[in-house]
Amino acid sequence: MILSGSSPVARRPEIEYAGRAGRLRSRLGDHRVEALAVTGMTNVRWLTGFTGSNASVALLPDRLVLVTDGRYRDRATDELAAAGVEAEIVVGFTHDAQHEAFVGAFAGIAAVGADARSLTHARWQALAVELPIVAADGLIEDERRTKDAGEIARISEACRCADAALAEVAPMLFEGPTEADVRMELEYRMRRHGADGPSYDTIVASGPDHAARPHHEASTRQITEGDTVVIDVGALVEGYHSDMTRSYVVGDPSPEQWDVYQLLLAVQIAGIQAVRSGAAARDVDAVCRSMSVDAGYSDWFLHSTGHGVGLQIHEDPFESPASTADLRAGDVVTVEPGLYRVGFGGLRIEDLVEVTETGCRILTASPKDTPCPPSPPTI
Repeated sequence: MILSGSSPVARRPEIEYAGRAGRLRSRLGDHRVEALAVTGMTNVRWLTGFTGSNASVALLPDRLVLVTDGRYRDRATDELAAAGVEAEIVVGFTHDAQHEAFVGAFAGIAAVGADARSLTHARWQALAVELPIVAADGLIEDERRTKDAGEIARISEACRCADAALAEVAPMLFEGPTEADVRMELEYRMRRHGADGPSYDTIVASGPDHAARPHHEASTRQITEGDTVVIDVGALVEGYHSDMTRSYVVGDPSPEQWDVYQLLLAVQIAGIQAVRSGAAARDVDAVCRSMSVDAGYSDWFLHSTGHGVGLQIHEDPFESPASTADLRAGDVVTVEPGLYRVGFGGLRIEDLVEVTETGCRILTASPKDTPCPPSPPTI
């Protein structure tokens, strides 16, 4: 089969980096700090546009200081300029020099916020010796939840790449591939359609045992007629993830497979209809969970209903019974109920959606109205 490659893509909106430091500064008082030590690379990227593997940022009352190593001197300069972010860039050629420069940037600050959830104990202790650090957990993560037009465009493009790859690969299920064969084809074709790579290790789970494991790792098992097959696939575009699951029965579904699939489809649609700005995230989970329990499948419902997606594949908010978050316009979340039982296999249907004031906009487009994959074309 000859692929034509990805089609030309219209220029995507720019990501709005410039106002992010100001938004964070306006919230520092809520945590009783004057500055913020930004040490996680995902948060560094969100704040500055820097995509390297090593940097820390001092968010100060009147300026930003980014500390990195010599590998990234020119890259940091170029990427921050492209992002429209004004910052002092300091290069330290040893770990000690980088630590000294980072700590020195906070001279005269009485209280420095840091994320205790992401810092290692050793790094926290090393900083605490020289800085008045206090926990300011989740401040940047909370700001990251609301995606701007540039971020939505990249997530949407990642969805398009995954949709296109799955459309080409799903008919191959009839040909008796292994799970690993399907995974490799999906990841290759996502790249051919313009993705930078897979968003995560693509899940291909088949048959009465493997498909009953929600996060099964693709194996050399051959997919055969009668199998349920769960394919969880996402693409990565300029740092932004997509996430989607479609489930199939190879050949004609049995009455039980058909009934379970139709129930799950109804559950998933109800979950999507529950998504809107202001809705409690746990209520989205409750809709899907209660429908499954009422239908007699309580012990088949093994995981929560969804999670946020952006620069990380799993980020706030989480749609689970334990969630205390309300959904907001601009959140991008999954709705992915699944039903699993050893001996039967499993089925999961997942869409990625953008939360709006009145509901949500579905970003993933692969068909899900039938459990049967499209038949391969006849020649």
